[in-house]
Amino acid sequence: MVTQVTATANAQRGSSFLQIAIALQTLTIFLQAVSAGLLLTSSYGETLHSVGARVMYGASMLYVLAAVLAWKPGGGSPRPVWHASGFLVLASVQVVLGIAHVPSVHLPLGVLMFGLSVLALARR
Repeated sequence: MVTQVTATANAQRGSSFLQIAIALQTLTIFLQAVSAGLLLTSSYGETLHSVGARVMYGASMLYVLAAVLAWKPGGGSPRPVWHASGFLVLASVQVVLGIAHVPSVHLPLGVLMFGLSVLALARR
């Protein structure tokens, strides 16, 4: 009985951490859109967007970690791990496209990532 209660509490904590990680990722992607606008209109926009890219990438890595921690102890579905890993791949492609200055793909991919992140947040 005690083991079952402990497992349930651990699963709830893992789920809360996962929800926080998705919310953080969604927020950082939104802030990247804001800094992209500043990139076009101000001198400090490029620096802000560059720093934001690193923070967004870190948030994507945190999402993967949270998904693994939510999945492994409770033995639940590995689906969130696949979603988080897919997001990390998208974030990697986004960084490469940004460095290569390919805005025709970089911008729509950013919009797609924001939409998918909001969807992931709503499903939690």
